[in-house]
Amino acid sequence: MLLADVGEPADAATLAGKVLTAIREPFQMDGRELRVSTSIGIAMYPGDGRSPNDLLMNANVHEQLQLVQDLRAAIKRHELVLQYQPKFAAPVGLVIGVEALVRWAHPTRGMIAPDEFILFAEKTGLIVPISEWVLDEACRQIRGWRNAGRQDWTMAVNLSAMQFRHASLIQTVRDTQQHALEPRCLLLEVTESTAMHDVDASLRILEELHDLGVRISIDDFGTGYSSLLYLKRLPASELKIDHGFIRELARDTEDAAIVSAIVALGQTLKLIIVAEGGRDPRAARVPDASRL
Repeated sequence: MLLADVGEPADAATLAGKVLTAIREPFQMDGRELRVSTSIGIAMYPGDGRSPNDLLMNANVHEQLQLVQDLRAAIKRHELVLQYQPKFAAPVGLVIGVEALVRWAHPTRGMIAPDEFILFAEKTGLIVPISEWVLDEACRQIRGWRNAGRQDWTMAVNLSAMQFRHASLIQTVRDTQQHALEPRCLLLEVTESTAMHDVDASLRILEELHDLGVRISIDDFGTGYSSLLYLKRLPASELKIDHGFIRELARDTEDAAIVSAIVALGQTLKLIIVAEGGRDPRAARVPDASRL
C-alpha cells in the first residue's frame, strides 16, 4: 500500500491496525470458514529510504521472503528428504540405530541444510506440517529396515519447540502406529531448554508420550538449564551430550570433566548416554532398506 501525505508514523500505524483487523475476519470458501494472518511493515520517506527500492525492501529481506514462499511450495511438491545419521554403540562400534535429519532438495539451489530454513519454518508455523511429515517418513523407513533384518535398530526424531507444544503432537505420534512398529523403537528428542521452559507442561506432554510407549531423549544436554531437580522427574531414557562438549574432548580438560560428570549423572539415573557427533550436512541418505 502506497500512502501519500502521511503526517506521522503513528498515522500509518493506525491505518495498519485497521487493515490487520479487517484481514483477521473469517471468510467462507467452498462451505468452509477460513482465516488468514498477515504482518505489516511500515517504511517512511525519507527517514527509511529515498528510493522506491530502499523503501520496499532490501535484498536480504527479499531473499528471506522468497525462501518462505519456496518452502511452502516445497512441502506440496515433496522436495523435503530425510538423511540418516548412524548411532554407534561404544566401544564395539556396532550401529544400533539412526537419527533422522531433514534436508530440502531445492530445485535450483541444491541440497539445503536445516540451519538455513528451519528458523523460517518456525516463524511461519510451517514447522508443524514439516515435523509431522518427518515423523511419518522416519517411521516408514525404520519399518523397512526392520523388515530387512535390522530388528534392533531405533529411529530418533527431533521435536521442535513448536511441535512439542502443538495440540496435534500426541495424535501425530499415535498415527505412526499404522507402520506397525514397536513404540520403543521410536526415540523422540526434545532439547533440554524446551523441556525446561515450562516444566509442569513439559512433564504432562512427556508423560503422555511415555504412556504411548515411545522413548524420550533429552537433547543438547548441558547447554540449557541443567536442572537436576527436574531432570529426575522427566520420563526420559536417554541423555544426549551436546556436540560442543565433544569436539575438543581429547584436548580440553574442562570439556572432559563436564562429560565425565554427565556420564556419571546418567549412569546414576540409569539413562543411556549419547555423545553427539558433528553436524555434517553430508550425512548419508539411504533411500531404501536394500542399501543396508
